[in-house]
Amino acid sequence: MQVTFYWITILLAVIVSQSIFAAGLLLFSRDNRTSNRFLAVLILTIALWLSDDFMRMSGIYRQKPGWYFLPLFYSFGFGPLIWFYVRSLVNHQFRFSGRSLLHFIPLLIQVSLYLVLTFSSYSTKYWYWVHVHRPYTYRLEFDGTWLSLVIYLMLSFRLVRGYQGWLVNNFSEVSRIRLNWLKLLLGALIVLCIQWLVEIVLRDGFNIYFNYDYTVELLGLLVLILGIAGLRQASLAAVAYPDEPADKAVPDFQPDPDILDKISAAMEKKKLYLNPTLSLAEFSAVLQLNSRAVSRHINAGFHHSFNDFVNQYRVEEVKRRLLSGELEKFTIMGIALDCGFNSKTNFNRIFKEFTGQSPSDFSKQVP
Repeated sequence: MQVTFYWITILLAVIVSQSIFAAGLLLFSRDNRTSNRFLAVLILTIALWLSDDFMRMSGIYRQKPGWYFLPLFYSFGFGPLIWFYVRSLVNHQFRFSGRSLLHFIPLLIQVSLYLVLTFSSYSTKYWYWVHVHRPYTYRLEFDGTWLSLVIYLMLSFRLVRGYQGWLVNNFSEVSRIRLNWLKLLLGALIVLCIQWLVEIVLRDGFNIYFNYDYTVELLGLLVLILGIAGLRQASLAAVAYPDEPADKAVPDFQPDPDILDKISAAMEKKKLYLNPTLSLAEFSAVLQLNSRAVSRHINAGFHHSFNDFVNQYRVEEVKRRLLSGELEKFTIMGIALDCGFNSKTNFNRIFKEFTGQSPSDFSKQVP
């Protein structure tokens, strides 16, 4: 068999091989196991579709026409797999249930069709291609995959935004669990769907096939990057973002002065802010109060998120120690780490937000 190689087939071969490798790493990763398994399956499904592209562009199908309609198309799984990846990533308590299978009904129909065609004769495949697939199911598959992907990407993007808003009200340190990289990649995938829409218009409106068909290759590249970023993501085992967050602002909520005093006393006397991973749940347990009540009192009484409330105390502690002359014995970063911060970048950003100055500029004013 002769295989034709040029830049696009080489790119496809690289993406497919690296995708299989990345999926293998994700399947056996220890952190974020459930979410990484969803991501591994997603990468493999896209790699299989790219394998079909490779065989078409490299001339394999022309030499082996009976191979057409191999069970390589699982595109109706792209959107749901992204959705369940994000859901399981932001909530370690997520469990895949029987109801979750409803999202994969189009995929099951797609798989069943290709399995039937795989074991059909070449004449049957040819008849199906000419009379059914080319005029109907090809477009249904292509357009349906695009629509499914757009819907689930929008849902996933919205979920990450909600998660980030919830995060600052439940954790004092969010730099490693904020998932900004995921929001950017989801945004890039949404933009990619615009290119996909151009292909839909060309195919459905002008009957132009494959002339500008680079969406799947770009999708494979972006999902491969998603896989690499997923492997690098810190463990989110402590995070359990609920499907319906309950800590939304309550209209006309009046905070209890006694609870506000109790919250302030816990911070000032027990110095709980020195714990770099302090969470709302841990803080509420010390106060022996409901987490939701504590969150509402901090929001309404101190006009801060839990994250800003804790970091304000950390910044004030750093300032106090700098002014007391500790800079002669320790570095600024050493003091910051001792005050509850756990990264230089995070410390510099937060310190400037609260003081309007960088830590080094503030230290120059210390007598």
